[in-house]
Amino acid sequence: MKIDLAHSPDADDIFMYFAIKFGWVDTKDYEFSNIGLDIETLNVEAMKGSYDVSAISFGMYPLIRNNYALLRTAVSFGEGYGPKLIKRKEKRLKRNFKVALSGKYTTNAMLFRIYYPDARPIYMDFLEIEEAVVSGKVDAGVLIHESILDYDNSLEVEKEIWDIWVELAGEGLPLPLGGMAVRRSLPLNRAIDIENILIDGVKVANERKEELCTKLEADNLVRISDAMLTKYLDMYASDDSVELSPLQLKALDKLYDIGLENCLWNEVIKTEDYLLPKEYEGLRGS
Repeated sequence: MKIDLAHSPDADDIFMYFAIKFGWVDTKDYEFSNIGLDIETLNVEAMKGSYDVSAISFGMYPLIRNNYALLRTAVSFGEGYGPKLIKRKEKRLKRNFKVALSGKYTTNAMLFRIYYPDARPIYMDFLEIEEAVVSGKVDAGVLIHESILDYDNSLEVEKEIWDIWVELAGEGLPLPLGGMAVRRSLPLNRAIDIENILIDGVKVANERKEELCTKLEADNLVRISDAMLTKYLDMYASDDSVELSPLQLKALDKLYDIGLENCLWNEVIKTEDYLLPKEYEGLRGS
């Protein structure tokens, strides 16, 4: 069975999926077709139902909840870190400052717009944001992915999205950023198979991290390398990415409560209700 598996080209997504691509995981009778697109394009395509399995921003999941189920694996959370709002040094931001964001439907954009309701967003490819701030095209920008680790010396951090999250959600919860969703039109047994294969893929990637990183660098599949790649993967593609934990589920519920409070959707969303029913596996074999 052929399955379209869409993910972003940033290092953590590449890392978590390519153990499958390299044949290190038993994929049963499934043939996965890897499709690499930036996260905002994936969000938009998910609203169209374009791919069987897709990486998405957690902040937009409620908009597709009727057509996609959330997967428990390949998740990215921040823990004391995350996207950064940057500006030129010595620049004071006005209340209605112009800001570059990586997409209307990203989690960081959701939190940013709640915290800065008077700012004027411009949406662009995340790789263009740093230069837009340096050149003065915008007053500030939110950096995501690998760009948070290394940016121009003329820039400084105005606000961490992590700090916004703590102010909105309270202490003790990781910052939900992105995960995976599977199309509900797939048979349930198939969807569960796919989730288990992806879980195995993330496990194997972590178990063979050094070997996988070497291969990814040699094949020019990632934009960063060496110590920076290791640091980035430790942040966003670690053992915490294998399967949603109770604390991560609590953080997602809080994110969706914040969205409800700010009229982004119109009903309470409990993450557990939108996961694949694991108990189905036991019932099948009984």
